[in-house]
Amino acid sequence: MLVIGLGATLCANVFINGVAFLIPTLHDERGLDLASAALMSSLPSLGMVVTLIAWGYVVDRFGERVVLALGSALTAAAAFAAASVDSLVVTGVFLFLGGMAAASSNTASGRLVVGWFDAEQRGLVMGIRQTAQPLGVGVGALVIPRLAESHGAAAALLFPTIVCAVAALVCLVAVIDPPRPPRAEADSAALANPYRGSAMLWRIHLTSVLLVVPQVVVWTFTLVWLISERHWSPESAGILVMIAQIGGAAGRIAAGRWSDAYVKRSGEVIASRLRPIRLIAASAAAAMALLAVTDWLNSPLSIAVMLAASVITVSDNGLAFTLIAEYAGPFWSGRALGTQNTSQLFAQGVAPPLFGGLIAAVGYPVAFAVCALFPLLAIPAVPKAADR
Repeated sequence: MLVIGLGATLCANVFINGVAFLIPTLHDERGLDLASAALMSSLPSLGMVVTLIAWGYVVDRFGERVVLALGSALTAAAAFAAASVDSLVVTGVFLFLGGMAAASSNTASGRLVVGWFDAEQRGLVMGIRQTAQPLGVGVGALVIPRLAESHGAAAALLFPTIVCAVAALVCLVAVIDPPRPPRAEADSAALANPYRGSAMLWRIHLTSVLLVVPQVVVWTFTLVWLISERHWSPESAGILVMIAQIGGAAGRIAAGRWSDAYVKRSGEVIASRLRPIRLIAASAAAAMALLAVTDWLNSPLSIAVMLAASVITVSDNGLAFTLIAEYAGPFWSGRALGTQNTSQLFAQGVAPPLFGGLIAAVGYPVAFAVCALFPLLAIPAVPKAADR
């Protein structure tokens, strides 16, 4: 179930984040400026914002198998439609619709993993599941720029079409929903809304929004930064992005294992997820600030710092997802995870065009410096302990 959930979410992320690797092609072939091309790349993320909570409600009611299979199939259909039209406006509409469908995998696969593992294993396995995002970005970076350069943007969009169609078939055949107590037998405390009378979940959502800004800036603009500022070829830049995303995947796994070690030692499940998140926020702020300085100095070290930032900025995601699912419980975790994804992906959709415009106006070093402020603000937003 972990492998299937990971695979389905990876395939969805090839579509969601892979459009960012069409930015150079859209700029050269279609004449879009950086801000406009970045807006196109953000449309799948903006589409996800619309439906994440709704998918969470559906998975709370009907289970993970239905949602994973249906959502993956609809994503494949939207990607194929986007590849089949010539109009940029219509392509953008289908990218938005594909994002609406792809939102299903984030919530359903998270619930699938949390439902099949105990508390002392969840940080690790959710960290493994969360590698779907950087691995999806990495696979997209390795394949999509090459297809786009040799065959055009439309042909490149057929790749996420194929992988999402395969994921839909696998989920339909193989997913088994985890065992849970029937809703009719649950007491009022288990069914109670965890957002009422507590700021815990709201603060985690805020923290995650602040921390997602540097990670989306890094993965959206690393490829074009390497090509335009460091004069790398698209193939070499794609390979480096792939390496960075593999490192980010390893960072999520390590962070999850780190939090599980806290759980085993202290027995405090929620607090054991909060401490690592706070330290990761401080490290992300330092990494983005150092990236700004080294890029401003035009130092070769900026490449290494960019790799380090790619790992650090994504390491908190699995911890936040695990914490939210544990705190919300089996009858609210779908909607809570949907809310988490909605808030993160709203930031993920808005950040690329804003930072694309900022880069065009003042350059990469200033944009990286501004980006460092977001994880700095996240540090006091992390709760010090569970309030209930």
